[in-house]
Amino acid sequence: MTRSTFMLFAIGYYFITMLIIVVVLLVLNRRAKKNYRNQITELEREKNLIISASILSELNKVEALVNNDDLRKQYENWQKRFNQIKDEDIPKITDAINEVQLNFDENDYKALKVSLIKAEMDLNYLKTKADYLLDEIREITLSEEKNRDKITKLKAEYRAIVGTYNDNETDFQKVKVPIELQFENVDKLFSSFEMAMDQNAYTEVGKIVKAIDTIISNLKVVIEETRTICQYGESLIPKKIEDISSIAKKMTQDGYNLEYLNIDYNIEEANKKIQDIFQRLNVLDVEDSIFELKTMLDYFDSLYSDFDKERVSRRLFDEYSRSILIKSSKLEKINNELYKKIGELKYSYDLTDDDVAVITEIKDELIDIRTAYEKTINTYRNKTLAYSKLGHEMEIINTKLLSTEEKLSVTLRNLGSLKDDELRAREQLDEIKEILFQSKEKTKTIKLPLIPKNYYVELAEATEAISEMVNELDKRPISIKTLNTRVDTARDLVLKVYNTINETTKTARMAEMAIVYGNRYRTVNKEVDFGLIKAENAFYKGNYKNSLEQAISAINVVEPGIHKKLLEEYKD
Repeated sequence: MTRSTFMLFAIGYYFITMLIIVVVLLVLNRRAKKNYRNQITELEREKNLIISASILSELNKVEALVNNDDLRKQYENWQKRFNQIKDEDIPKITDAINEVQLNFDENDYKALKVSLIKAEMDLNYLKTKADYLLDEIREITLSEEKNRDKITKLKAEYRAIVGTYNDNETDFQKVKVPIELQFENVDKLFSSFEMAMDQNAYTEVGKIVKAIDTIISNLKVVIEETRTICQYGESLIPKKIEDISSIAKKMTQDGYNLEYLNIDYNIEEANKKIQDIFQRLNVLDVEDSIFELKTMLDYFDSLYSDFDKERVSRRLFDEYSRSILIKSSKLEKINNELYKKIGELKYSYDLTDDDVAVITEIKDELIDIRTAYEKTINTYRNKTLAYSKLGHEMEIINTKLLSTEEKLSVTLRNLGSLKDDELRAREQLDEIKEILFQSKEKTKTIKLPLIPKNYYVELAEATEAISEMVNELDKRPISIKTLNTRVDTARDLVLKVYNTINETTKTARMAEMAIVYGNRYRTVNKEVDFGLIKAENAFYKGNYKNSLEQAISAINVVEPGIHKKLLEEYKD
């Protein structure tokens, strides 16, 4: 491709791209204009709907109903507000829409957006204003139909209430007079409603309907709740109070302290509250009455749990008062014996003051426990505290006593282990001496040309370690830590002697067996004879391991694998 051809392609591509951009911009601009045109059209439509025939039609209906000064004044006010919307507000909206149209025609989109938002806000405000006016007018024009429908429903409810009352009149003796007075009031209000409707006194009708609705709603609640209130206030709660009082009296006679429950005061307050509820019931005020009565009933029911808690606490208190006394006395006796032997323990086992300080701590804890116990018992004897509190106090004391008991048990185990370590050391001394004796006897029973020097060195070390162990056991005080070290050292050194003599004996026996076995080849093989001579020399010098190696090496010349065969014969 030549340079000129490339330039033609580049220029062509540039113009095509620019053309596409222009087309896209034109399409977007057309769509934007269409959108703005639709919004302007919608504004015009909404404006025209505001001054439609709805408000004017409703006003004409009101004009036909006007037959008193109140309704006339209301009508004139609505007419004035309608004229204001039609003659003042609508022209302003029209001007705002015209301004939007002008900005659109001039393609001034920045100003168009601002004017469009302002026009929409003004239109929405005016629409709300007109709708509110229309709703007010319809309150009158639709009041007859609406109020008739409402009154029909209220009459049905009222008949149901009266029927319930008449069928169960004995249940409503406490509210007979006020309820029948309210029935009379409702009958009068129904009559007033009919008169007001006949006179087109629609401003009064709404008030009458509202009054009837309020009274019937209250009567409905009173009829529904009166029997429950009487059942709670005259039967359930008084019986519960009687039962609670009886139980509380008997428990008090049995030694229970129930003052913290304030039963007498709460019963008195409950009776006052019941009287107040019945007084309010006489004026048909039942608000929160059932809730208050249920709360009282729940309180008295909860007292049964408090009584049970006191009975359980008394049993626990009795159990703790016996078990704590017995256990604390036992622990005091044990700890006092230990306390008397502090000096002896320190002397016998080289203990420091810190090592035996726990004995004093336990003694102090037991004193504190006994003091707290006596204090609680005195409180019990004075009958100044409930068993639930006394039982809790005893439970705390028992927990502390268990902790002290555990501490004493650990101390006894630790001190007992010192004596056990000393006894074990003496037993192990006998075992160590026996092992050493067996090792010495073995050197005597097995006749070896020469005992290795390391045996005598190890024997001397083991003998010295045993001597140090004996000296440690004879000391007063005994340091258990040092004694255990001496025991471990003596045992390790004696076992080392034992293992050394066993290994030496075993090696010497195998060397001797190898030399005897190899004698059969001396006459037929000089190399074997020479090797066995070297083995014999090493054997008599006490170098049994070297002797075994020389013998096996010599025999292996004529009989490969002799080492394995010798091991098998040695085992047999």
